Amino acid sequence: MKTFSRSWPLALVLMMALPGCAALSGLSAASVPSELYVLTPKSTFDANLPRLRYQIAVEEPTATASVNTDQIAVQPTPLRVQYLPEARWVDRAPLIVQSLMIESFENSGKVPAVGSSAIGLRADFLIVTDIREFQAFVPAVDADAPLNINVRLNIKVIDAFSDRIIASRSFQEVSLADSDDASDVAIAFDEALGDTLRDAVEWSIRSIASYGAPRF
Repeated sequence: MKTFSRSWPLALVLMMALPGCAALSGLSAASVPSELYVLTPKSTFDANLPRLRYQIAVEEPTATASVNTDQIAVQPTPLRVQYLPEARWVDRAPLIVQSLMIESFENSGKVPAVGSSAIGLRADFLIVTDIREFQAFVPAVDADAPLNINVRLNIKVIDAFSDRIIASRSFQEVSLADSDDASDVAIAFDEALGDTLRDAVEWSIRSIASYGAPRF
């Protein structure tokens, strides 16, 4: 993991010391294509989940600026954020989480209609998500140990008619990447996010079922 903390500052110093080469370096970097990575929705759920009669709209999640990007965030220390070079998500992380949450609700087979709040769906309940963690961490005790992938979502279920929060809970999963290679990091992200989405979707469905019909 030394590449995250040492090689980039050195490259920056060299570029600042050689102004004439900086533009050439920028052109070379721009010509190197980034590998794009996708994540997948959850498709397996508890068969005993209750079936809902209500429509659900999933709002775009909120996130800090370090996460609200298509770059893959890595924290070499608790107070520093860097990004994997030459690797990106296919979209901003909040949009990916929103899309995969919608697909996961659909895959549960327990919701009659679910979609993005942006399409104007007349929903009975809203799912509001705050992305608290969506990055890889370098283990503090051993910088050469596998990256820890941390996904933590705070979910609120809101009665769309009374604008009342009926349930709120955080869900977190941590997985280990097999290596620092971007493909291995993406696989670990997929595992952590998938487990988090499964728990969040099942809890949301049960919370709505317990609450019952929206209240005006």
